[in-house]
Amino acid sequence: MNLFRQNKGWGQGLSFQTNKSRASRDITDGHTDFYARFAKPGVVLAGYDPDPHSFDYDVTKRHLELLRAAKDAQGKPLKVLTLEGPMTIREEYASEDFAAGYIGFYLCNGAVIMQGFGDKAADQAAKKTLQEVFPERTIEQINIDGIAAGGGSIHCTTQQEPYV
Repeated sequence: MNLFRQNKGWGQGLSFQTNKSRASRDITDGHTDFYARFAKPGVVLAGYDPDPHSFDYDVTKRHLELLRAAKDAQGKPLKVLTLEGPMTIREEYASEDFAAGYIGFYLCNGAVIMQGFGDKAADQAAKKTLQEVFPERTIEQINIDGIAAGGGSIHCTTQQEPYV
């Protein structure tokens, strides 16, 4: 799976090689916007699943290793900031397909719209990290449980649709 291509000179083309069986374990088929995103030149936000029983635990650990060894377009080490996923979620929409990660936030004019999952500590830590990365933006955290239950995130629901 190709995670990054040349991105405005922010980082070299990076590629994450993941287990080929990933597609059978994840409703998103391992979409990259669940795992990592460039935030600004030389800075990447990376998801980490802290649950050792989760398939994504090993995947996100490996991604962090790759990112921490990677260089930006100027040959400098990337600054890798981790957004640790929640350990608990609200039960109403809980399912095996529930995409509980903070990487799928949305950048809009003057704000960051990000997800909250009901894990107070993880939600606050992710919000704090995004506020540090985007100090000029208001950080709005919203409940996206209905979207996450289908394997999606805010970023997924804000994609362009062509006029038909």
